[in-house]
Amino acid sequence: MTWFPNLANVLMPVQGTKLAGDVDALYIFLLIVSFVSFVIMMGGMVFFMIKYRRTSLDQKSAYISHNNVAEFLWSFIPFVLLMITFYWGYVIFVDLRTAPENVAEEIHVTARQWMWNYEYKNGKSFSSTEKDAVMIVPVGKPVKLVLTSKDVIHSFWIPAFRVKQDAVPGKYSQIWFEASQSGDYAVNCTEYCGTKHSQMPLLIRAVDPKEYSAWYYKNEDEGASLAQKGAKLFNQKACAGCHSIDGSKVVGPTMKGLAGAERKFADGTKAVADDAYLRESILNSMAKIVEGYPPAMPLFQGQLEEEEVSAIIDYIKSVK
Repeated sequence: MTWFPNLANVLMPVQGTKLAGDVDALYIFLLIVSFVSFVIMMGGMVFFMIKYRRTSLDQKSAYISHNNVAEFLWSFIPFVLLMITFYWGYVIFVDLRTAPENVAEEIHVTARQWMWNYEYKNGKSFSSTEKDAVMIVPVGKPVKLVLTSKDVIHSFWIPAFRVKQDAVPGKYSQIWFEASQSGDYAVNCTEYCGTKHSQMPLLIRAVDPKEYSAWYYKNEDEGASLAQKGAKLFNQKACAGCHSIDGSKVVGPTMKGLAGAERKFADGTKAVADDAYLRESILNSMAKIVEGYPPAMPLFQGQLEEEEVSAIIDYIKSVK
C-alpha cells in the first residue's frame, strides 16, 4: 500500500535508514488503531446517548442481559492488536539494538559539557565545537558508535535514523545505523546536561562509499591510528610486563584473541570480553578476577583519559 509510507513521510522526520521506515510503519499502525478505536468508542457513546436518551420523567431502564459474543469480541480484538504491536515492536527493537557482525566503521564518541568528541579507528578525531565539524559516514554500510561521557549523562539522538542512546559516565553504550541515502542529518542531545545543553548539536554527513574511503585515508600518515595509540600506551603503562600478545601465559591473561572471547572468573561466573568488560578491567581490575590468575593488576581509575582507554581497547581488539 503506497499510501502507508507516504503518510509516514508526512507525519515523521525524513527516513535516513531502512529501519527508520520500519519504526515509522509501527507508529502509523498505532495511530490508525488508536484513531479507529477512538471513533468506535466515542461514536458508539454518542449514538447510544441519542438513541436511548430519557424521554419522560417516569421512564425506567429496561433490563438488558449480557451478550457473550460482544463481550468476547471487545476483549479478544484488543488482545490481538496488543500482541501484534508487542511482537512487531520486539522485532524492531532487536534490529535496532543488534549491530551486524561485520561493521564497516566503528566510531568512538565521548560526550562532555557541552560538546561531542569523536574518533575514528585510523586516529582521525574531531570535536563538535570545531568550525564546520561533521561526522562523515558511508552510505549503505553499517556504522557502530561506541558512546561514553566524561561528566554527566548525555543522550545521542539522530531523528532521521530513529536511534537514540544515553552516553553514561563510567560505562560504554552503543548504537548502530546504516544510512540509506546521502545527505546531512542532525544529532541532538536529548538529556538535559546543563546550561548549554542546547548548544550540543552535531551533523552527520552520509556520503558515497568511494568518497568516504578517499576522505578516511586522506593524510593518514599524519597521525597514528587509534590502535597504534593504544599499542604505545600499552607499553608506556607497563601493561606488556604482565600481559602477552602472543598467547603465552605470564602474570596476567594474554591479549591474543581476548576481545569477544568468553572469560571465566574466579567466582565461577562468566562474561564475554566486550568493550564494557575491557573498560572495566582496565580501570577497575579487581571487579572480575580471571580464573587461574592472581589479583595483581593495579587500578587505573583516574589515571587514564577516556580517549586513552578507547585507544587501549582498540589495540586489544586488534591483537588476534
